Amino acid sequence: MSAEASFVALDLGADSGRAISGAFDGERLAITEAHRFRNRPVRVRDSLHWDLLGLYAGIEDGLAAHVAQHGPDVRAIGLDTWGVDFALLAADDTLAGLPYHYRDRRTEGIMEAALERVSREELFGWTGVQFLSINTLYQLLALRRANAASLRSATSLLLMPDLFNFWLSGVKVSEWTIASTTQMCDVRERAWSRQLLEALDLPSDILQPIVAPGAVLGPLLPSVAARVGVTRAGEPVQVVAPACHDTGSAVVAVPATTPRFAYISSGTWSLVGAETRAPVLGPAALRHNFTNEGGVEGTYRLLKNISGLWLLQECRRSWLRAGKVWTYDELIERARSAPPFGPLVDPNCAVFIAPDDMPSAIRERCRETSQAIPTDEGQMVRCTLESLALAYRTTLDELAEVLGAPADVIHVVGGGSQNELLCQFTADACGIQVVAGPVEATAIGNLLVQMSSMGLLGSLAEMREVVRRSVTVRRYAPQEQAAWDEAYGRFKQIVDQADV
Repeated sequence: MSAEASFVALDLGADSGRAISGAFDGERLAITEAHRFRNRPVRVRDSLHWDLLGLYAGIEDGLAAHVAQHGPDVRAIGLDTWGVDFALLAADDTLAGLPYHYRDRRTEGIMEAALERVSREELFGWTGVQFLSINTLYQLLALRRANAASLRSATSLLLMPDLFNFWLSGVKVSEWTIASTTQMCDVRERAWSRQLLEALDLPSDILQPIVAPGAVLGPLLPSVAARVGVTRAGEPVQVVAPACHDTGSAVVAVPATTPRFAYISSGTWSLVGAETRAPVLGPAALRHNFTNEGGVEGTYRLLKNISGLWLLQECRRSWLRAGKVWTYDELIERARSAPPFGPLVDPNCAVFIAPDDMPSAIRERCRETSQAIPTDEGQMVRCTLESLALAYRTTLDELAEVLGAPADVIHVVGGGSQNELLCQFTADACGIQVVAGPVEATAIGNLLVQMSSMGLLGSLAEMREVVRRSVTVRRYAPQEQAAWDEAYGRFKQIVDQADV
């Protein structure tokens, strides 16, 4: 990698973290994975937490691995993570308790309690964010209702990427794309909603100033630079806050050529949505539970969270515990050979949030909805993939209603874009061409925003032109429309059963 390749993207997902090195020659971006490390949640007694110190060790190991492979000359680094979760710091900037995992069950019933004090219409009008029990708002309210010692002693609240950026740069801020996931921001003003926090008796003094994506936070702390070995010919290595929410970075890397595109950022979660220039806060957006999250260059991500490949990941994990060692490729091939249009489930059903055993949860849900029970791994995987594709269709139909027009194309980015069977199912179920790739959309978007902050690139359109020149995509045309239409009718009945 040449001396120009002096950018590192640190991308932390729900299952793993990576350090990705980027090289830009003025036309194309080339990336290499320098280091990968596990993100393994830890259950302590009855609570689920992130292994925060292990993750930070992985971050420093990733920077050191970049140096070992490409040399010490690093111009900037940027970090992104998942949304909603946070850490509390005491007055001396040490952790005030262990940060919780969003799948911890302490928020059960908290959203309903909040809505007794603030109506859905009022809350959505302020924040524009979809109603999910995992949102930061309800996590913070759960601590308040429990009179948690960690909250009583806290002087700072930092969302996950903001915390790691503080540990890297010494600067406390909250980047807009990650702050917008909390359901605590005024979506029009792009600021914390003091009115909402006051209505729910939540502290606002612990929140940090919000900065725009691409903000240069300052130089990497000398102690960190010395440990990992990075330097830059007499200049400080800069810490940039890219789009610090991983989906915000991923959407930057959508290689769109039309403004009426839909995207699916496909991984543990599937984020299905469109890019808008203003928040969409009408009755249809509220009714269909869409969210308006911050994007790059003044854009908004109008989307819904769907429990994506989580179901497949958890099935595989259960089978591994039982001694059945399947690769994902092997499971997809078994699904390809399984009979089509068997049992279906709603991927967003509450029973799939954190079951003890995912295959058992899927079988039980099929039983409750009077369907055939999947009897082997192939049938189970086919059930999850067909169900996920039909959930995408539901969301895209709702998105068309909210925006007043359907999408011209679906861009699938992220790890799920490698799943050829799911991509074809998505094209078939939705009746729209699917363009799959890039796989490393989050890291690419992270790197492009860093490069823009350093003056190497300009607008969002210019960044996407670099993506189109740099990656190869695969296109899937819709097929078998009649069969998928029939399956969609069954799927909607199954979802309606869960809502009764």
